Amino acid sequence: MEQLKVKVAGGDEEAASAAAVDGEPVSPTGQYFNSSAMSISILAIFESDKPLDDSRAVATLEKLLLPISPRFSSVIIKCEKGIQHWKKVKISLVDHVKTPVFPAGVESYDEFVGEYLSNLAVERLPAGRPPWELHLLKYPTKTAAGTAVFKLHHALGDGFSLMGALFSCLKRADDPSLPLTFPSRQQSATPVKAGAVVQCCRALARALEVGVNTVVDFAGGILKSLLVEDDRTPVRSGEAGAEFRPLDISKVVFSLHDVRQIKIKIGGTINDVISGVIFYGTQLYIKAASHGHRSRGVGMGKVTLVLLLNTRSVNGYQRVEEMKRRGSRKSSWGNQFGFIHVPVPKCKDADTVDPLSFVLKGRKIIRAKRNSLGVYLTGRMLEAIRKFRGSEVAAEYMYRTMRSSSMAVSNLIGPTEQMMMGNNPITDFYFMVVGGPQSLTMTVVSYMGRLTVAMGTERGFIDSDLLRSSMQKSFQRIFQAAVNIKN
Repeated sequence: MEQLKVKVAGGDEEAASAAAVDGEPVSPTGQYFNSSAMSISILAIFESDKPLDDSRAVATLEKLLLPISPRFSSVIIKCEKGIQHWKKVKISLVDHVKTPVFPAGVESYDEFVGEYLSNLAVERLPAGRPPWELHLLKYPTKTAAGTAVFKLHHALGDGFSLMGALFSCLKRADDPSLPLTFPSRQQSATPVKAGAVVQCCRALARALEVGVNTVVDFAGGILKSLLVEDDRTPVRSGEAGAEFRPLDISKVVFSLHDVRQIKIKIGGTINDVISGVIFYGTQLYIKAASHGHRSRGVGMGKVTLVLLLNTRSVNGYQRVEEMKRRGSRKSSWGNQFGFIHVPVPKCKDADTVDPLSFVLKGRKIIRAKRNSLGVYLTGRMLEAIRKFRGSEVAAEYMYRTMRSSSMAVSNLIGPTEQMMMGNNPITDFYFMVVGGPQSLTMTVVSYMGRLTVAMGTERGFIDSDLLRSSMQKSFQRIFQAAVNIKN
């Protein structure tokens, strides 16, 4: 998204700078994601089993969305020092609600909706307006009678903030007077008490482990950003400008009950299971696509994903009032997340390897990454670059970090109950991070006893149908291997 510079009649630069500074500064990460290097947005996609009623859309947005944060009625401006700020403006909600018209007489509009989402993903939000839109696609597809899509620029906030805001505008289908509820983060088991000497040894061992992991992650992150790139494979074209190419968005849905069955059999967490599914599914796709026409000149190689992590110490979404409260890092609004590089485990033959090995290897890798201060040191380094070199230089560093990897992965927790958007029951929802330089982006979200894995794939390079079937095959094989384990 292009930035606006404040201009005051008569060229009064001092007044222009003051006008910008009066507004709330855009968070550092928000500035990186709204720069000449990158323009990152989130698509939040809600599917309804009833035709969408848009008669009260504008009134509902005015009543429920705009009061959540002044950012929803503000534009991004840049002062003479190059710092981005939010500036409150008079908003015309009609300009933010889009209702496209497709040709009549079509039985299923999957192709039209898919093409619309693809274009929406690569187009930049208009400059001069608050950076968000609502698109109401009032046409049936194989999975929905209507689809509502929010496009929100990442400068507005991270996924935690933005999805928390949207959830606050929705109601429970079974009882609108009750709040939506969300699964709590899984807590680790209470450690067994040990003697003072044992506890001291454990503390020293943990400190040593954290120190080693931190050095490896921080140094590896710098090398990844400046010198080392992933190989060209069927999931990474390696070409510049992937963020401007058409994007196909597809999804695969798994039963949360089945995911828990795998977790019980092998231990760990739900995140460990779904990470293993993604790792194994990626290798299955690479093997299958290496022989296909779409990926000539590429093959097996090094694959790294960028895992986006929420850095808040919270178990779930807070009320919007708590998120807006200043001074609370746990729940405050904004962009509070970091990223780590996670290597995808390799194998000689994805069809003959033990599928559960990907879950176990993935759990080991991610636990080591989480047991590290690398993500925080990287954040401090970016902040130092921003202070001394400017946000554009920091944004370019982050862009190179993302582009040198093969894929990006992010996850969110959704409600356990069915949601209502106005009078429309939401049968499924998922989200997609768009505008990034990778050929492949995956997002994971839970909702009503299901896990939806959405995949944003570079059109013409990644075969989205083959990737989807590879993920389904990955889950089926992991599930079957888990249930065959004898207790």
